[in-house]
Amino acid sequence: MRTQRAGLSMAGLVLAWLPGWVLGVAWQLQQVALWPWQGYAALLLASGLLMAGLLWRGSRGGHRAAWLLVLAMAAGAWAGAGLTGVRAAHLASQALDPALQGLDIEVTGRIHSMPRRHADGVRFELAVESATRHGRPVSLPPLLQLAWYSRGVTDDGSARGPDWRAGEHWRLTVRLSAPHGNANPHGFDRERWLWENGIGATGYVRNGPRDAIPQRLAGQGWYPLEAMRQTVGERIAGRVDDPRSAGVLAALVVGDQSAIERSDWDLFRTTGVAHLMSISGLHVTMFAWLAIWLVGGLWRRLAFVWPQALLAVPVPWAAGLGGVALAAAYALFSGWGVPSQRTVLMLAVVVGLRLLARQWPWPVVWLLVMAAVLLLDPWALLQPGFWLSFVAVAILFATDPGRRIRHESAPFDGHEVPTRTRRIMAAALGMLREQSVVTVALAPLSLLLFGQFSLVGLVANLVAIPWVTLVITPLAMLGVAVPAFWDLAALAVQGLGGWLAWLAQWPSAAVFRPIPPLPLALAGVLGGALLVMRWPWATRLAGLVLLWPVLSWQPARPVAGEFDVMALDVGQGSAVLVRTAGHSLLYDTGPRYSPTSDAGQRVVVPLLRALGERPDAVVVSHRDSDHAGGSAAVQTEWPEARWLSSFDADPARRCIAGQRWTWEGVDFEILHPSPEDFGPDGAGRLPSNAMSCVLRVGHARQSVWLSGDLDADRETRLALARPDLRATLLLAPHHGSLTSSSPALLNTLAPAWVLVQAGYRNRFNHPAPTVLARYRERGMRWVATPDCGAATWRSDVPGTVVCQREAARRYWHHGGEASQPADPVLALVPEDDRGSAPAH
Repeated sequence: MRTQRAGLSMAGLVLAWLPGWVLGVAWQLQQVALWPWQGYAALLLASGLLMAGLLWRGSRGGHRAAWLLVLAMAAGAWAGAGLTGVRAAHLASQALDPALQGLDIEVTGRIHSMPRRHADGVRFELAVESATRHGRPVSLPPLLQLAWYSRGVTDDGSARGPDWRAGEHWRLTVRLSAPHGNANPHGFDRERWLWENGIGATGYVRNGPRDAIPQRLAGQGWYPLEAMRQTVGERIAGRVDDPRSAGVLAALVVGDQSAIERSDWDLFRTTGVAHLMSISGLHVTMFAWLAIWLVGGLWRRLAFVWPQALLAVPVPWAAGLGGVALAAAYALFSGWGVPSQRTVLMLAVVVGLRLLARQWPWPVVWLLVMAAVLLLDPWALLQPGFWLSFVAVAILFATDPGRRIRHESAPFDGHEVPTRTRRIMAAALGMLREQSVVTVALAPLSLLLFGQFSLVGLVANLVAIPWVTLVITPLAMLGVAVPAFWDLAALAVQGLGGWLAWLAQWPSAAVFRPIPPLPLALAGVLGGALLVMRWPWATRLAGLVLLWPVLSWQPARPVAGEFDVMALDVGQGSAVLVRTAGHSLLYDTGPRYSPTSDAGQRVVVPLLRALGERPDAVVVSHRDSDHAGGSAAVQTEWPEARWLSSFDADPARRCIAGQRWTWEGVDFEILHPSPEDFGPDGAGRLPSNAMSCVLRVGHARQSVWLSGDLDADRETRLALARPDLRATLLLAPHHGSLTSSSPALLNTLAPAWVLVQAGYRNRFNHPAPTVLARYRERGMRWVATPDCGAATWRSDVPGTVVCQREAARRYWHHGGEASQPADPVLALVPEDDRGSAPAH
C-alpha cells in the first residue's frame, strides 16, 4: 500500500512538471534580451536538483501534496526556460558579424531545403561549409536563406538561371544581411520565423555580368528527403496543366504551401478551409490508420511464409509500430509542421498505451504531447497553428461528441436500423457535431490570431473535410506512384474550388473584426469552450457573456478635435494611416514587391482590418510603384472609399491644390499639384515625383505634412508661396533622398519630428546622411522605419513617437543600425520576405 501511494505521488509530480515546462517555455519567449548562457544552465541545474529532491521526499510520504505539486511545476518551469534559453543563446552566438553585411563573400555549401521558385527567381536555404572574403576565411551562420534573382525568363515563362536542386554542392558569391522584417501591429514576425528555422542571415546570389558564375561542385547526395520532395513537386507541376490545382496538390503531398496562389489562400480563409490545404492532423491520422491496417494484414500473411515472425513480433505490435513509423515518414516528407508533429506524437502515445493495455486521462496525453512538441521546437508556441491544433483537439476530447453519437445511433422508433445505415448515419452525425463544436469553439481564437472567422466555414467543411481527406489527398498520394491519379486529383480540386467560390459569394461569408487585447480574447476563447461543453445549458449560455465583449470590442480612437498618424513599415515605400474621431484616411498604399506580391495585400489591408479601420478616403501621391503598388488591393477591399491621386483620368478623382474638408474638427488640405500641372487629357505635365499630392492635416495647435516624393524645387516654391505654413510632424519627402528635404522647406515648416519610411539597407541609401545632417542641425528629432517599425504619433501627445519595434521587442530581433535619432524609442520585427531588389 505504501509503494502504491509513493508511486502515485511520483506520477503526480511528473504530471505537475509538464504544465510547468510549458509555462517556462512561454516565459522565456517573452524575454526582450537574452541572459548569458550560464544563467540558463543554472536554471537547468536547479530544476534537476529540485525535481530529484521532490521525488526523494515524495517517495517517503508524509508531505503536503499541494506544496509538492507546486514545487514540481516550478521545477518544470525552470527546466523549460533553461533549456530554451540555452538553445537561444547558442543560436545568438552564431549571428552574422555586422561588418560582413553588404560585402561580396564567396561561400561553399549545400542546398539544405527544397528550392522555392517565384516570379523573378528562386529562394533556398544553404548549409554553409566554408566562406572567404578576398581569400581570407570568415565566419558565417551555419544556415543562410538566399535568393537568386533571374535576369530573364525561359520560353515556358519560368525564371532563367541554374537548376537549383536540394542536396547539391555549390560555390557562390553572395551578399548578406542580418535577418530583418517589417514591424507592424498584428503583423507577421518574419524574424521569429527565420530564428525558429535556424537561419542566421539572408541575402542573394550575385549574378551580375562582372560576378563569378555560380559553380556546381557535386551532384545530389545530402538531404535526400528534400531532394525527393523537390522531385515530386516538379512532377506534379509538369503533369497538372492547371497551376492552381497543381499548387494545392503540391501543398498536400510535399507540404509546399508557397505553391498555392494568394487568391486561393484568400478563398480558403474566407470559407474556413485553409487548415485542409496543408498536411493537417486529420490527414496524418487517416494515413496512420490506413498504414496500421495494411501492415497488420501483410504481417498476418507473413505467417504462411515465416511463422516465427509472428511469434517474435505479434500482429498488434507490428501493425501499431509500423503504422506510426509510416505516419511519421509521411509527416516528415510533407514538411513536418506543428499539426503533423502533434498528431504523430499523439498517435505514438495512444498506440503505445493500447499495446501496453493502459489508459491515461486525455489531459495527460494532451499535455505530454504539447511538452514534446515544445521540446522539439520551443518557438512553435508562437505559431497560430500550434494553438489552433492543440485547442481543437482539447475541445474535441473535452466534449467527446462521438460518445453521444454512439448512444443516439441506436434503433429508432423500435425498428432496428441496418448496420451499414446506422454506421453511415452515426458517422454523418458525428462529423456534423464535431465540426459544429470546433467551429464555435475556435471562432474567438481565430479572431485573436487573424481578426476574422468564416460564417460559411461549417457548411464548407462538411463537404471539404471528407472530400479533401478521402478523395483529393489519397489520389494525390497515389499519384506519386501512378501520375495519372494526379489528373483525377486535379479535377477533384477544381470541383472543390467551384463549391468554395460559390460559398464565398454569400453575404458576409467571412466576418472581419478588430483583433482584441489578449485578456479579452482569452475570455472569449473560454466563452466559446463553455458553449460547446456537455454541461447544463444555463452554464453553457454563460459563455455568451464572455463572447459578447470580444465581438463588440473596438479600438480606442482619437477624441473629437484630435488625430493620430501611423507610418506603416512597408519596406522601401510609403503608406500612412491618418485617423480622426470618426474617419480615417490612407496616404499611399505601399510598394510592389514582385509581380505577384505588394504591400497592399501583405501589409496595408491586413493591418487596417486588424485595427478595425475602413478608410473613408485614399490619397495616392503619385504613380511610382513604391507609393501606388498596393492600390489594387486597397481599392478591391474598400471600393466605397473616396479616391484621390495625381494620375487619375477622372477629374473628380484627382488631388488638386485648394481641395479642403474637415472631419471632427481636423482640417485636411491639398496643397499640390495645381490645376495648371495637368494637361487637357488629364496627364501630368511634370515628372512623376514633382506631381506628388501634398496633403496637410491638422488643427490650430498641431499639423502634419505629407508630400510623397516631391522634389526640392517644388518644395521651395511651396515654402515661398506659403511662408506661414508650419508642421509638427513631417513625413520625410522621397524617403529622405538628397533630391528632397530642401533647407527652404525645413526652415519654413520647422517640424519637431520627421518620420522616414525606407527599406532596410536599401540600395538607394535612404535616408541620405546629408539630409539627416540637415535634420540634426535644426534640432529635429527623427525616426526611420527600418529601426522604428511602424511609427505612431498623436496630436494630443505631440512630443512622443511610439515605435512598434520597441513595443514588440523580443530577443530574436536584432538592434537597429540605420538611424541614430534624438531620444528614439526603437525596436525590431519583420519585413516582406523579398524587400527591394538587389543592386548589382
